[in-house]
Amino acid sequence: MPDRRKSALIGAAFLMATSAVGPGFLTQTAVFTERLGPSFGFAILVSIVIDLVAQLNIWRVLTVTGKRAGDVANAVTPGLGTVLAVLVALGGLAFNIGNVAGAGLGLEVAFGVPLWLGAVLSATLAVALFLVKEAGRAMDRFAIALGFVLVALTWYVAFASSPPIVEAAQRTFAPSTIDILSIVTIVGGTVGGYITFAGAHRLVDAGVHGIDALPTVTRSATTAIGIASLMRAVLFLAALGVVSRGLALDAANPPASVFRHATGELGYRIFGIVMWSAAITSVVGAAYTSVSFLRGLHPALEQHWSRVVIVFIAVSTLSFLWIGRPVKTLVLVGALNGFILPLALGAMLLAAHQTRIVGAYRHPKALTALGWLVTVVMAAAGGWVLWRDLPSLFR
Repeated sequence: MPDRRKSALIGAAFLMATSAVGPGFLTQTAVFTERLGPSFGFAILVSIVIDLVAQLNIWRVLTVTGKRAGDVANAVTPGLGTVLAVLVALGGLAFNIGNVAGAGLGLEVAFGVPLWLGAVLSATLAVALFLVKEAGRAMDRFAIALGFVLVALTWYVAFASSPPIVEAAQRTFAPSTIDILSIVTIVGGTVGGYITFAGAHRLVDAGVHGIDALPTVTRSATTAIGIASLMRAVLFLAALGVVSRGLALDAANPPASVFRHATGELGYRIFGIVMWSAAITSVVGAAYTSVSFLRGLHPALEQHWSRVVIVFIAVSTLSFLWIGRPVKTLVLVGALNGFILPLALGAMLLAAHQTRIVGAYRHPKALTALGWLVTVVMAAAGGWVLWRDLPSLFR
């Protein structure tokens, strides 16, 4: 396999995984672990299954067609791709405000840099990635390097917090509490909105497509889910070790409390590095993927996509400096992103069985059945959350 192609496959996996592991990811995991205790492991298990089904369906369809999701959706029903592009871009922008803020917070905690300055410096670094000649490869390497940093540091904190691993394993398969909001939210935060397409669009843009590429693309997709799932499981264990000792998390910054309670002041500094790594990679992933949807709306956007990414990051940064980043917003946007998944996955499943879109490719029947099951379940769960739980997030 050529080095460039191999780099794109690995980079796509890490881009999707690190896009999923942002400030919202850290916040949601800490909040729900404190609320549900060991039973949150069940929500994580369900989310991993849903993530695998969604990603395998979407990555395979986009790889076979060699097109981005907006173009495929428009081929299914004219205008559907445009609607999807607008929803994903708006959700990506909302998430990116939190991502930029999280990057600023990370530098503030780790090195004492003022929050606003840390956000601006981080955004500047993200912009610099898209100013280099081979922005795609620079983005791949950046995501891979910081992905390893994220996992290694969080693993250390999880070990230090001494979580009740046996109880966590038991409650993962036999939960004492099942919370629908937590499942919808963490699915939305892992494969909802722009995150679903981060890796697949990177592969399409790198020229990795066609039926022959499916085996390697499948491995890339499962690797992406594996990395994101490992990070969530490790963070869950770290938080569980803290709350199981009866220690309360700071409502203003739940994940920081986890790290500080586990390893003291050193843990708090480590949290800063983890938060910054998670946030800056998500800034890059959110901007790149959101703009990848907008590129199909006008030829000028396609031609000058890197400049549009830079504008996207700049708008996110200015928005943060203006409105801030409340914890509830990060949880809320994760839940709302969960509503995009049924629409996007449904469109890809319809495309998977139309020869005018996928040609001679035959999509696996098992994946189709599981995909429609996930679509229906997530649509129903999302509606239930909207009716029962979502209004409480605004209080």
